Amino acid sequence: MSSHSVLSPVVDTDAPDQHLELKKPQELKEMERLPLVNEDKTMSANLKYLSLGILVFQTTSLVLTMRYSRTLKEEGPRYLSSTAVVVAELLKIMACILLVYKDSKCSLRALNRVLHDEILNKPMETLKLAIPSGIYTLQNNLLYVALSNLDAATYQVTYQLKILTTALFSVSMLSKKLGVYQWLSLVILMTGVAFVQWPSDSQLDSKELSAGSQFVGLMAVLTACFSSGFAGVYFEKILKETKQSVWIRNIQLGFFGSIFGLMGVYIYDGELVSKNGFFQGYNRLTWIVVVLQALGGLVIAAVIKYADNILKGFATSLSIILSTLISYFWLQDFVPTSVFFLGAILVITATFLYGYDPKPAGNPTKA
Repeated sequence: MSSHSVLSPVVDTDAPDQHLELKKPQELKEMERLPLVNEDKTMSANLKYLSLGILVFQTTSLVLTMRYSRTLKEEGPRYLSSTAVVVAELLKIMACILLVYKDSKCSLRALNRVLHDEILNKPMETLKLAIPSGIYTLQNNLLYVALSNLDAATYQVTYQLKILTTALFSVSMLSKKLGVYQWLSLVILMTGVAFVQWPSDSQLDSKELSAGSQFVGLMAVLTACFSSGFAGVYFEKILKETKQSVWIRNIQLGFFGSIFGLMGVYIYDGELVSKNGFFQGYNRLTWIVVVLQALGGLVIAAVIKYADNILKGFATSLSIILSTLISYFWLQDFVPTSVFFLGAILVITATFLYGYDPKPAGNPTKA
């Protein structure tokens, strides 16, 4: 009896049952939530790699087609790069409006309300985008100049100097602290670009190319690197300080970009436009270049949203390799040397290293 009386509290199972009944709905909720969490992670991973894959395609295709379109010899006037920049900005605005329309559940009334509230009713927020927009417009025009005077591979590798300018502007404007790996990568980057620009024997023989167009192309790329670094950090600062969507910000960028672009058309190519028209020299290849350039702004926005610096470094480096190979085999405007390959390897290594973020060792006291 005594043993039975000792065990009797265990037989009285009211308390444990109540405890189990209280936990059961929570456990069910957790079990129901697990597939959704896994599905979200899978979707996020798919979007991450999709955006990075598109970035590789867009960057490589834009560089090569732009280079090919600017060096292709055809009858009649060549298309004006200033007009191509304007058309690309207009296409980007249209694409972003469609994305905002999709986010507004495909309602024209909701789209109109969002555009009115976020752009027209916030003039100061909209005006903030005038500075980076003007710089981006200048940068886009510089890229056409660079690719008219440099081979695609040299341009692509040298343009990675924007990592250096972005880092310097991030430190000065965003008070960002760089680690040892980041500073080391910048030193490696500078060394790699110096090797890439090292003249080969064939370039030394061609005095006109090395002293003229090569210098113009190099100056255009370096200026584009500085403008890209400043505008990118400025745009990042604006995005972090406000809650407006990336698509709205791209519409604002495109609006000012179109205005600045039209000013550039009038100043630099006004006479040619009045003589031969705005779309002079446009062909199928030109429209491919314009669409790829418009796609660039959207792809970068997607990469910022879904990917990270490490994977973006992989995408950029892969694009460099593809540009080099295609420039050699298809365009046949570039003969790589051992020094160039060494420089390219250093640039790719620096790109990986800059995005490398060593994770701190886990706390062993944590369960």
